[in-house]
Amino acid sequence: MKKMRFWNKPEISVIMPALNEEANILPAVDNVLKAFEYFSMTGEIIVVNDGSMDRTGELVDGVIEEGKPVNMIQHDVPCGIGASFWEGVDNASGDVVIMLPGDNENDPWEIFRYHELLKHVDIVVPFVFNKEVRSLFRNALSFVYRFIINTTFLVNLNYTNGTILYRKSILKDLNHREGGFFFQTDILIRVVKKGYLFAEVPYRLGLRANQTSKAVSFPSLLQVIKGYLRLVKSSYLKNGRRKNPRFSRDSLTKIRRRAKESFKR
Repeated sequence: MKKMRFWNKPEISVIMPALNEEANILPAVDNVLKAFEYFSMTGEIIVVNDGSMDRTGELVDGVIEEGKPVNMIQHDVPCGIGASFWEGVDNASGDVVIMLPGDNENDPWEIFRYHELLKHVDIVVPFVFNKEVRSLFRNALSFVYRFIINTTFLVNLNYTNGTILYRKSILKDLNHREGGFFFQTDILIRVVKKGYLFAEVPYRLGLRANQTSKAVSFPSLLQVIKGYLRLVKSSYLKNGRRKNPRFSRDSLTKIRRRAKESFKR
């Protein structure tokens, strides 16, 4: 990993997986850096160059040489978006992590405005409210997907594949890491079912300027199905629900429960 040294520990680490995103990576990085400045946040970007065959890595190298708070993890061959995210988590310096893909579709300004909510919850979950920017097919697919997830796992989430803000410690505490396209839903269901405090917030999705999404394809669909079946097995056939779940030490959920128990005494 090409890593810079920072004088101050970043508040937030943005994990940015990128596969052949030479047309989008610089605008994506620039948007995040400008959002850091606008919201007076100290942050870092960890670009995970997932085996790109174009100039993605070269362009990121140029940004790093300029002294910007950008790091890069280089994969010789594609490892997948889920694996890229988890490697970013392991190398993140911030106490809060978020994934913003290198395709520049997601607007950091939209999600960073909710950063202060992490004073009250451990997870901030955005849901898209301007659905008209996506095709009818994509919206229909999203509706069916959300219905299946909510029905299967007895939750009522508006969206599970967005730019979620996580307290890093709760991710490090998970004992399962999904590597494919299902990783976002897998993480969210596991932490929500465990009892971590979360807030859902409205989020405006931008138009993708170049190329098409890699999320809607037959290989990614197979990854989602396999991940879904593993989560079903874990939730209902293997571990089931724990009566006394263990929360990460610095989570707001842990602190609030401890305070409540002390008050009852």
